[in-house]
Amino acid sequence: RTLAMRTLLSPLLLVAAFLPMMGGVPVIQKPGGEGQGSETAKPIPTPLPVVIWHGMGDTCCLPISMGSIKKRIEEAVPGVYVNSLMIGDNVAQDQYNGYLMPIAKQLDLACKIVADDGALQGGFHAVGFSQGGLFLRALVQTCPAAKVFNLVSIGGPQQGIFGIPKCTNANNTLCETMRALLELGAYNPLVQDRLVQAQYWHDPVASVRYASDNVFLPGVNGDAGGRNETHAARIAALRTLVLVKFTGDTVVVPRDSEWFGFYGPDGKGIVGLEDQPMYKEDWIGLRALDEGGRLVRLESPGDHLAMPPGYFQDKIIPYLSQPLDLPLSSRESAKGVLTSSTSQWDCSWLQFG
Repeated sequence: RTLAMRTLLSPLLLVAAFLPMMGGVPVIQKPGGEGQGSETAKPIPTPLPVVIWHGMGDTCCLPISMGSIKKRIEEAVPGVYVNSLMIGDNVAQDQYNGYLMPIAKQLDLACKIVADDGALQGGFHAVGFSQGGLFLRALVQTCPAAKVFNLVSIGGPQQGIFGIPKCTNANNTLCETMRALLELGAYNPLVQDRLVQAQYWHDPVASVRYASDNVFLPGVNGDAGGRNETHAARIAALRTLVLVKFTGDTVVVPRDSEWFGFYGPDGKGIVGLEDQPMYKEDWIGLRALDEGGRLVRLESPGDHLAMPPGYFQDKIIPYLSQPLDLPLSSRESAKGVLTSSTSQWDCSWLQFG
């Protein structure tokens, strides 16, 4: 079995070393015909900085993906500082590490980036895309330097995955190799130590092995020991946690994981967050957030990360534009802010992440 694992792992390492971008590109159409208005100028609070964490297969700074998202936020929130996390010394390493650097090590690097960035010392908003949404939530729980106000997870597999996404791109060797590795032994140490996606593989019918052998997800979800006071306090200290689920998602399986839902112990049916021990016993602070009206669950039509025109501007930007001092009444109003926009952001090309 070990020989078989090494045989499967070799092409994974080879492909990852020369990993090209997967599929198409995200598209952002700038709003048209929107004037600045002529109302009397009012003092504008300095916006909080924003931290971005990309998904699998992407990089921090590619102009047609996260680079474009960074620019979109900067245009929508005048004067904002945006740090798009690079996990590694360059974009090639950043992309490679999204597959093959253990998540704990990625979190250590992200924590150091946040701690060393003087612009972030007063706190910041954060938005993660796909696996980046899961990683940012874990960063809040484990990194004292990550003082996050609004945390937005867009298509993030918060309860992990139990199902391999379809491999539809022409260059699908990596996806198919990953599928084989996960199916043959996601909890095998050889796979767990090397494959990022195995570290949030959540097998509902092997719960004991999941809790004992998965090196990442059980620890940040409370499945390996129940309530963690530090994690719960840090999540409960968020101003708002926003979870975006894609109603037609075929990449994150089950898609309900994006709202902390997951399969029952028999692997069938979906158990919602409120019916799980992690909520009832408030293992990581989600119940406290929810009871305070600070857990927001949004739906977006379409497949993974394929937001419809205007969705990012209308639904997400209001959370990224809130200033440091914002009265509760203003926070509630911000949830309903809809601004005219024809922007479109389609990241359906991200194969897994």
